[in-house]
Amino acid sequence: MVLATEMGSSQPESSFDLSTYLVKRKEAIEVALDSALPVIYPEKIYEAMRYSLLAGGKRLRPILCLASCELAGGTADMAMPTACALEMIHTMSLIHDDLPAMDNDDYRRGKLTNHKVYGDDIAILAGDGLLTYAFEFIATKTENVPPQQVLQTIAYLARAAGAGGLIGGQVVDVESEGKTDVSLETLNYIHAHKTGALLEACVVCGAILAGASAADLQRLSRFAQNIGLAFQIVDDILDITATQEQLGKTAGKDVKAGKVTFPSLWGIEESRRQASQLVADAKAQLAVFGSKALPLLAIADFITSRSN
Repeated sequence: MVLATEMGSSQPESSFDLSTYLVKRKEAIEVALDSALPVIYPEKIYEAMRYSLLAGGKRLRPILCLASCELAGGTADMAMPTACALEMIHTMSLIHDDLPAMDNDDYRRGKLTNHKVYGDDIAILAGDGLLTYAFEFIATKTENVPPQQVLQTIAYLARAAGAGGLIGGQVVDVESEGKTDVSLETLNYIHAHKTGALLEACVVCGAILAGASAADLQRLSRFAQNIGLAFQIVDDILDITATQEQLGKTAGKDVKAGKVTFPSLWGIEESRRQASQLVADAKAQLAVFGSKALPLLAIADFITSRSN
């Protein structure tokens, strides 16, 4: 996928090869994740953590972190420990979300879910292990970044992963399951927290590490909030329109679980329109950055065009 975009009347048209960018970044992230989590005693818990952490996926969240750090003047090396930590926390959320007490899914990324391989008990502990190790990894492996920026990153990510973010959104999602009177306001809350908070942390934390100004952090935060909601709308659409093979997980499970989704409130076509508008609004936030924003702009477009 190549994005060609006009960044302003005073700048020439620039093109960006997103496919190559995503492949190269994903390769670097896979290497970093593999080396981040060796198997030691007790072997079973580390094997379970690695099973889900290294199961593949788009690695979109860590890629966003690296891209925002570079946009703000930093380097990929500065942000890689945080990028890995973000993927650890995301993986924790998937392991726990798939449990019988939550969304009860047998497949994730085309493989059996963690609890289907290791049992509910080890799966819960594997998620716990990834969550706690994520913060240790940022604190001990980040290099060439002022300590205050590392601390700010850890605090921001902790809020995004906690009861005021990811966990809070998951709670409201669980409480809303099977109800027919869930409002758009509640649905927006669920996904701004369950999905959006961690995506926002990916973008903002990368920029914090690079020492971005408060004004730039605000722009990047608004960008991330919009693409986070667009990402979830597209997820809801794909749950209806894609196959299990395309998704790598059970298709149609939202309908079966009686969940209110954006397509159930708006219909598929209006949901697509809303997602496209959110992406357009997100991209407008980055106009000030010029060509430095090309990777993030391309990823924003990718969110609405993806098939899994």
